[in-house]
Amino acid sequence: MRSSRRKTESFSLLAYLAFAAVMLAVFVLCVSIGSVSVPFSETVSLIAGALRGDAAPSTSSASIILASRLPRVICVALTGAALSICGAAMQGLLKNPLADGSTLGVSSGASLGAVIAIAFGITFPALPFAGTMVMAMIFAFASIVIILSVAYKLDYSLSTNSIILIGVIYSMFVSSLLSLILTFASDKLHNITFWTMGSLAGSSYRNALVLLAALVVCGGILLHLHRELNAFAVGEDNARHIGVNVRRVRLTVLIAVSALIGVCVSIGGTIGFVGLVTPHIVRMITGPNHARLMPACLFGGASFLMLCDLAARMIANPLQLPIGVVTSLIGAVLFIIIFYRSRRVS
Repeated sequence: MRSSRRKTESFSLLAYLAFAAVMLAVFVLCVSIGSVSVPFSETVSLIAGALRGDAAPSTSSASIILASRLPRVICVALTGAALSICGAAMQGLLKNPLADGSTLGVSSGASLGAVIAIAFGITFPALPFAGTMVMAMIFAFASIVIILSVAYKLDYSLSTNSIILIGVIYSMFVSSLLSLILTFASDKLHNITFWTMGSLAGSSYRNALVLLAALVVCGGILLHLHRELNAFAVGEDNARHIGVNVRRVRLTVLIAVSALIGVCVSIGGTIGFVGLVTPHIVRMITGPNHARLMPACLFGGASFLMLCDLAARMIANPLQLPIGVVTSLIGAVLFIIIFYRSRRVS
């Protein structure tokens, strides 16, 4: 028994080290390659110098890497990690392989808040963040309050089916409001459309700090609930029978996911399929145990979105495609392949 447990722990450690190594390699690759490519050795040297606090050399490569490309790739990695862990948590909680962080309609709500800020020029001068971010976060929280309130009124037990149904209806309602706003804000149509397709161009280190703080707090809550999510993945009745407070855990997960999704959308716009596809890919390697799955999703989601962002920058170079377009194209194909393989196995 002890030997098998040690083998499991050693396997987990080796797997996480492999995931981390792949993520770091992808990170350096994405920072190095762009419209102006920089040698890997120089990229690593510049990043190491920045971590040590050394003064940045006055070269064009240093300016490109440290001022522009590095903060963007960091934000992309953190966003991918956040969306992926949200997807894994939602799939376990709802026992639905088609669930992800946007199932509740929180992404749609956050997008609505950001679009309103862009369309009507709403700003908050007294706050350190832009109006788009604040509005997106406010509407994300408002969305979860509305959805859970309506679900509670219709179904006191807050069953999974009720929450999913109301989330889908809410997303459709928000989509109609977005179309209405675009009709009256035609002069800002390009900015709004590009933002709703997802883009992390122009991200700053301040954005990275906000994403990191949200991931540490909300992601830490989700990681802490891995045992409860394992019970939910088997079934709500099973979770209830083994002593899990089903209602409290469900609310905690939903609120944590909503907050994390709201922060991601407020900075990078709507980026689809990351939280849907990545957990399925990672699950093939780690298995369904959330104790292994969710930490691995952090590395897998970061690597997946960084590669998608690299493709968005390079496919139509010097033009940059919205990252949401690339994730949707790649994610849709990958999900069809995963779904087909799972059907053949079953």
